[in-house]
Amino acid sequence: MNSNSEYSQRIVLNHHDLDRVESPQAGVVRRMLDRVGDEVAKATSVVRYQPGSKFELHTHEFSEEILVLQGVFNYENGEYPAGTFMMNPPGSSHAPRSNSGCVLFVKLRHLGADQQQREVIDTRTAQWLKGMVPGLAVMPLMRQGLGSTLVRWAPQTYFNSHRHFGGEEIFVVDGVLKMSLGATRSAHRSGVRT
Repeated sequence: MNSNSEYSQRIVLNHHDLDRVESPQAGVVRRMLDRVGDEVAKATSVVRYQPGSKFELHTHEFSEEILVLQGVFNYENGEYPAGTFMMNPPGSSHAPRSNSGCVLFVKLRHLGADQQQREVIDTRTAQWLKGMVPGLAVMPLMRQGLGSTLVRWAPQTYFNSHRHFGGEEIFVVDGVLKMSLGATRSAHRSGVRT
């Protein structure tokens, strides 16, 4: 199954408008932002775990990035509340669940081979760094190789016109993002890929 998989095309969507797709595990549903492949796929999704739902122990051949948006996500080694970012490297195994229910932003098979150590960051307490323009703050989420970055925009912050020759994916967690291409996303938790 391929969905929004033509990465040379600009796509703007609100994940709330997407259909919910059942996962192989009862109580876990996904809204697929992009996908290349079937059940094992390069994919970006918003995933909802109902209280008590879980996956059996499984291994990820390639890396996995997770940002907990709501609720508490559980692993055998701990609880991860909203605001937790984690990267599970290639070959890692886990049996994820949520005792109380949660919503996650998940990216599968997007990172390179240089991400070998598991990373966990509490974005509620991690340090924000000064961005390239006044009003912009950044929080790199990867200490090894290249990966995702959180960006916080103060009201009325403007960035210089620029190009992303390798592409760019933006997921609006909260607020409104206006782009010079005419797209306005007032969409809470929306996905934009340019």
